[in-house]
Order: sequence, then structure tokens, then C-alpha cells
Amino acid sequence: MSELRKDPVVDRWVIITDDASRAPGQLEKKARPQASGDLCPFCPGNEHLCPPDILTNKNSADGNHWSLRVIPNRSPILMVEEELKRSGEGLYDKISGVGANEVIIETSRHAVRQSQMELHELENIFWAYRDRILDLKKDSRIRYVLVYKNQGQSAGATVEDHQYSIIMALPIVPRVIMEELEGARKHFEYKDRCIYCDIIQQELSQESRIVAETRHFVAIQPFAPRMAFETWIIPKRHSARFVEIEPTEIHEAAILMKEVLAKLDLALSDPDYNYVIHAAPFGEDCEKYYHWHIEILPRMSRFTGFELGSDLFINATPPEEAARFLKTISI
Repeated sequence: MSELRKDPVVDRWVIITDDASRAPGQLEKKARPQASGDLCPFCPGNEHLCPPDILTNKNSADGNHWSLRVIPNRSPILMVEEELKRSGEGLYDKISGVGANEVIIETSRHAVRQSQMELHELENIFWAYRDRILDLKKDSRIRYVLVYKNQGQSAGATVEDHQYSIIMALPIVPRVIMEELEGARKHFEYKDRCIYCDIIQQELSQESRIVAETRHFVAIQPFAPRMAFETWIIPKRHSARFVEIEPTEIHEAAILMKEVLAKLDLALSDPDYNYVIHAAPFGEDCEKYYHWHIEILPRMSRFTGFELGSDLFINATPPEEAARFLKTISI
């Protein structure tokens, strides 16, 4: 039995089915030998293998050793040194490759997944995200900063055994963010309420898609998930911008992120995954209707021509079933 569900924010349809045989092809997880810390470019002692640090967090107990580093990508896709140039070629628009591409080395410890990190390590990661976004915002050419993480080969990680995430500063606003802004704006114009706040209230009242919550955050399986066990972490306090996060919220975000990732690791046997932070673009007057959030996307399957050709996703695990299962997992 199948049904189509529509995401209430971006009007994206997905197909939810209980027939696993009709799901996209399953990714085969292959055991890969882990590189030793001696060969890892992100491990202590190998700093010379990386570009100079942009930001360094020192261990409070021992100021001679680092706990987190931010470095430029060795092969950046976009560069701050570029001059912003806009041009056209008939119907086609072009912008020079201006921006920034940074790597956050999340911990000095080798081969430790985020679910296994200490809370203070996860808090340091969130603080680094915030600090780098605020710094990149000073460049008037930058319109959006996307924070994302690739965990594992099928999710796009190039250094698999040491935890890192990526910051990409762009001279444009990505289409998916524009779609979220437009959907949230329309909802606000019609109901004078934030659609994400409405989602939070409905999910808390129904409880069927809640995975976990704290005082300031809730983790849900969204109503129309693109892939199995897709999880959103949403702040209960209305805020359009991640950089406005408060210290208490940083602590709780770390608690909830650790819990959710630990549950996913146990439920799905250490899956590859991506996560992204969606927040308001710079200079966009959307404080009343937009709401920042984190989207976690386990990479359990590969897309087929149907998904790529129709922009319709097939998910063989209903979100209610996924939430119910994750709740049973003790960590």
C-alpha cells in the first residue's frame, strides 16, 4: 500500500510505501580499512599537511593542544580572492566563483563518530559554525552560508575516518532555501503564523513522529520525508537565524544531536549520512515567518531515474514507523 504526501513548506511530494521491494536501490555498505592516525591529515602532528588554521580551539586543560580547527579547503570550490562579476551569455546567467570553502576538523580524536563524542566537543562544533558564519557575513558579496556534514563514502566524505564538516559561503541563495522561504512566507500571509512553529505544535500534540525532545528543541520524523529515517531538529523558540542561538540552546542542541545520531547509529548500523543547517539568508527580511532547523539525511539507498526525472522521492519506511522504532532504542 502506498500514498503520496506533500511537504507543507516547499510543496514537495514524496511517495510513502510499505513495500520495501519498490524502494530505491539499497546501498551496499562495504567494510573499508581505516587509515591510521599517522596517515590522517586531520590528526594532531599532521597540521603541516593542511592549510594554515582560520580558527583554533585549544584544550582548556592543556593550552598546547587543539580540540577543534577550521581550515580553508585545500581545493576550494569558491574563493574569497575572486572578484564578484555577473555576466550573461544570451539566455544564460553567470557569476564568478566568489565565496569561501572551509573545513571544520571537529575533534583531535581519530575515528570517533559524532554520536560517540563528548557533549563539550559537540558544543564546540556548534560554536564554530556560529562564529564562522558571523565572520563570513562581513563580506558583502556573500548572500548565504551553508553548513553541512558528509559522513561516510556514500554521503560524499573524502576523509572518512576523522570527523569534519564543511562551510560553503555563496554569492547566491540556494533554490531549496528560496523554496522554504516562499512556502513559509505564504503560510504567514494566510495565517499570520510561522509554519515551522505550527509543525512543532502539531507534532507535539500528535506525538506519532516525535523522536526526542528537550526544553528548547524537538527532533521529528517529518510528515513527508525524502528518505528513510530522515530527521529534523527544530528549535522550539522561533528564530530565523542560527547565529542567534543562545548558550543554553547550544548545550541542548548538542544533547539532542548526540541522542538522535546515537539512535540512528544503533538502528541503522552506523549509517552514512548528511546533515545540513538551513537558516535565513543574509539581508533577507524574513524574521517573522522563517525558522532555522537541522535536517539529518541517512544515506540508505541510491536514487534511480524515477527520483531524478520526477523529483519525487520514494520512501519505504513511513515516518511514524521510524519514530516509533527510534523511541524504543536506549542509548
